[in-house]
Amino acid sequence: MGKISQGVLGGFSGKVGNIVGGTWKGIDYMRIKPSNVSNPRTQGQVDQRTKFSKVLNFLQPMTEFLRVGYKLYANKMTQFNSAMSYQLQNTITGAYPDFSIDYTKVLVSKGALLRAEGGVGVSTEAGVVQLSWTDNSASGGAKATDKALIMLYNADKKVAVYDTAGAVRTAGTQSLSVPVDFSGDEIQAYLGFISEDGTEVANSVYVGAITVA
Repeated sequence: MGKISQGVLGGFSGKVGNIVGGTWKGIDYMRIKPSNVSNPRTQGQVDQRTKFSKVLNFLQPMTEFLRVGYKLYANKMTQFNSAMSYQLQNTITGAYPDFSIDYTKVLVSKGALLRAEGGVGVSTEAGVVQLSWTDNSASGGAKATDKALIMLYNADKKVAVYDTAGAVRTAGTQSLSVPVDFSGDEIQAYLGFISEDGTEVANSVYVGAITVA
């Protein structure tokens, strides 16, 4: 039986279904293990396992990015697990067995820094995606030196392309190279900011779905 230590979305130890919790160096972690099909399953257990797997598969390609994007929300929890908790609460839509992720509600970075405004993404050249945004560095604690956090996610290929130290806020634009086999694929684009010293992070904004040239 699993033991929850910090509320329903906090750390837990033991096993709940095929979700295993534990602590390593004082940090709570979660992992999923293959189910034993002979185990009895309630519909609630099946729903939760399916949601967990859906979010896990979505986030795994961007693990390194989330270590930056959720660095301020990893209190006794890894950054990855903090991101897992947020997406499980806020982004799952549909009903079993057809759960899906609402990409418009995803946060790949989380914090109190002023978020991006006017984000737009386009791809007019093969292998290149360009994001642009409004320079709002004169507002609400934002600084000209804040750096862009950019995430491009290809759901069909389950590949993430990202930059955790991109162009400064005042630049208003940045291009990222993507694999050549992305051509014709739709990708989901997100834009956040991190302060130059790394102590502040902004909530990401959903820029939109972009078809790669």
